Amino acid sequence: MKTPVFEEFEPADDCDCPGCAPRRPALAVPSSFRDPARSAPGRPVGCRPGATRVLAVAALASAALAAGHATPVAAVPHAPHAPHRPGVPAGDEPDTPQGGTAPLHGPGGTPAKPAGAAPFPAITRAEIINRAKKWVADRVPYSMTDYWSDGYRQDCSGFVSMAWKLPANEWTGTLHLYGVRITKDELQPGDMLLFHNPANPQNGSHVVIFGGWTDQTRTHYTAYESIRPRARKQTTPYAYSKNSDRYVPYRYRGVVSDPGTVQQVGTQPGQEEEQGDVTAYPGTKYFGPGAVNEHVTQLGRMLIGRGAGRFYPEGPGPLWTDADRMATQAFQVAQGWKDKEADGLPGERTWDLLVTGKGKDIPPEPPARSPATAPPAALAPPAARVPAYPGRGMFRPGASNEHVLRLGQQLVRKGFGGHYATGPGTRWGDADRRSVEAFQRAQGWRGGAANGHPGPETWRRLFS
Repeated sequence: MKTPVFEEFEPADDCDCPGCAPRRPALAVPSSFRDPARSAPGRPVGCRPGATRVLAVAALASAALAAGHATPVAAVPHAPHAPHRPGVPAGDEPDTPQGGTAPLHGPGGTPAKPAGAAPFPAITRAEIINRAKKWVADRVPYSMTDYWSDGYRQDCSGFVSMAWKLPANEWTGTLHLYGVRITKDELQPGDMLLFHNPANPQNGSHVVIFGGWTDQTRTHYTAYESIRPRARKQTTPYAYSKNSDRYVPYRYRGVVSDPGTVQQVGTQPGQEEEQGDVTAYPGTKYFGPGAVNEHVTQLGRMLIGRGAGRFYPEGPGPLWTDADRMATQAFQVAQGWKDKEADGLPGERTWDLLVTGKGKDIPPEPPARSPATAPPAALAPPAARVPAYPGRGMFRPGASNEHVLRLGQQLVRKGFGGHYATGPGTRWGDADRRSVEAFQRAQGWRGGAANGHPGPETWRRLFS
């Protein structure tokens, strides 16, 4: 694999070998444009780049998953591992340790399989999503030892056991027995995406409930999961923001058809949407700057189904952005409305046309002008300039400044705002770091190059 000419961070700074560990800084430091033929100074002979190590482990883990999780993965020769978690490359395991198989309410609870119980209790997709939503609404705290009032363990595998209404608490090593392996194209709300790492199963695995695609590109989806500090709903890149190539989709064996399911806007025939979308207009307070709610997501989905896909490069989300305003305005203009009727804010008339499928679709974007018909350079709008990078000190823990707000707003515009519960602010926090990390991983960066701290190249790509 050819080394890129530009590396924003020190390559493979997650390496734990004796020669590299003492050199690794607390935060990734910028590197200059460097000759790819030169190795990092001080790196011991034989030390392998972190990306190569991660890919090797991923290949073995994927092979083990395809075999039904039956064969443990042997450690990769010479690959450094986290000292506290043998078998998992340092810094690459999910932060979701889990318990093993257990009855409801724990070791002293009800039997794992009550007499006469069906092996795969029937449940609809809407029930699965609604059960997952309840834990999110109740803000159930993450724990691998505690059990919620419904009897399910409060970790990632207990969350899926709860959503599927299984008769016991399963874990990532047994959940696949309750499902049928499917493909990405077959995913529907209520299915699960499972990452079971045989090399370190209880500390290096994770599982989420699939809530539906966010748009027609099928690059991002809504995930329901239990992760520190509590159960949550978020938009994540497919298959997941970390260890993406190791997640395997499964469908619960006991799932039954939902009566009166709603066809998801912008999906292939046969794919169902989670229940919960409303047909009645929710009101003006749910839309506009600062709004964060599911109605904004529903609006974006409906607009995409009417031709607004070009306004959502990364898919719609719950946070109102300029993409929602421009897409709404384009739909209103398509109806022949002007002035206040086409202000980009969905009123009752706009909502009714979208819900019922009436009215005119948004016309396709006009083709680019040829050089012969393009306006003179003097009349052309000036090219957008990338704002100057303010420096790493502006994005350290505890930092509070306008650059953090500007960064967060741009992440939202680019479609990476799923980690913001109430929108970006001026104080640097975990939501900012996770959003930056998602953007960096979308560039194809891994290891130390995707640590969630914006450097000069991250800044340039984000604002260009």
